[in-house]
Amino acid sequence: MSVRLHASARNKPRSQPNKQRGRRVLSVVAALAVLGGGLAVGGSLAYGAQGRAGHRDAVSEGAKDLVREDGFPAVLAAVEGRDGRVRDYTAGTGDLETGAAVPVNGQVRAGSNTKPFTSAVVLQLVGEGTVELDEPIETYLPGLVHGDGIDGSRITVRNLLQHTSGLPDYTRSLPPNPFEIRDTYYNPREMLDLALGEKAVFEPGAKWQYSNTNYVLAGLLVEKVTGRPFGEVITNRIIRPLGLKDTYWPDAGERGIRGSHPKGYGASTPGNPLEDITRLDPSQAWAAGQLVTTPRDLNHFFSALLGGEVLDAAELKEMTTTVPAAEGSPTPGTEYGLGLFRTPLSCGADLWGHGGSIHGYETFGGVTDDGRAATVAVTALSSAVAAEPEEMLEAHQHVQDLVDTAICE
Repeated sequence: MSVRLHASARNKPRSQPNKQRGRRVLSVVAALAVLGGGLAVGGSLAYGAQGRAGHRDAVSEGAKDLVREDGFPAVLAAVEGRDGRVRDYTAGTGDLETGAAVPVNGQVRAGSNTKPFTSAVVLQLVGEGTVELDEPIETYLPGLVHGDGIDGSRITVRNLLQHTSGLPDYTRSLPPNPFEIRDTYYNPREMLDLALGEKAVFEPGAKWQYSNTNYVLAGLLVEKVTGRPFGEVITNRIIRPLGLKDTYWPDAGERGIRGSHPKGYGASTPGNPLEDITRLDPSQAWAAGQLVTTPRDLNHFFSALLGGEVLDAAELKEMTTTVPAAEGSPTPGTEYGLGLFRTPLSCGADLWGHGGSIHGYETFGGVTDDGRAATVAVTALSSAVAAEPEEMLEAHQHVQDLVDTAICE
């Protein structure tokens, strides 16, 4: 039985407190698109330390607003302060049919938050001397990358990780209705063929533009160099060493979510009734967005990554060397490294992290240089809960605003 919730059945969207808050943290809308035009990024308070007597927890209230005003079925958040103390939040309903509570720190699909994991694996191989950042992808995958204006001998590994390759995004060729492909298995080469059937968007290195095709190629590069399946490599190099016990790489054909999780919801077209789309073949995202994780594990990963536990200093410096990522972003100063966004926050800090979406879930978060971390997850795409583009952008921004609130307030 499909559970339906009309996205229009919500209150009038809240107004922004001030102009600066309205601008902040909406990092690259186009950059966070993963599947079928979805946007990346993430009621009861599961846990939250009360400040001074009577002080309202702004994160708790913000999570509730995402449910009652933006129409997301559920919200999960994990916030870690400078002192290492972690607060978990939930809001909404984990199952619209049964009314079940949202599980604290439940598992969600990470979407494009997979990309920093993929980039970290490639950069580990760079540190080991088996991959060169400025070597053409043709060196590692000869004869594979070619097409109208596309030449693998002119696209470097750095171009892929940095989104400066000019390769078309294969997701634009997928059916827009997620329910048509929820059970379809996609081989990475099939997704690459979808992209290579289109004309190059620009000359390699000429500009920045987000394309999921870049990270499909990065995954194929990892498999070619290591001789092992990508999921095995990312598990043995990142997930297990960091002790990310609630994070895993789905097996081929695996469509459910293994651990405790809120259900994810999608719409056949933006603004249509929401339906359960938790069961989904994530191969349509692969190395660009297939991972399953939790808000706490994402905080742990980004903290470890920026803390030097994943990469040596030289490779971490490469990863955090950024270029302007201006396309679609009203946030001045938003930049992209090698699998990482650097987003200015309202309190003057920089957020190093990413966003992600895959049908049913959005995630957004990261870590600051002084050790604060926050991740927010919601159980529908912004494009699924909104009928109009303006509403979609507002809902998307509100998810990111909540991360800003968690870090700054």
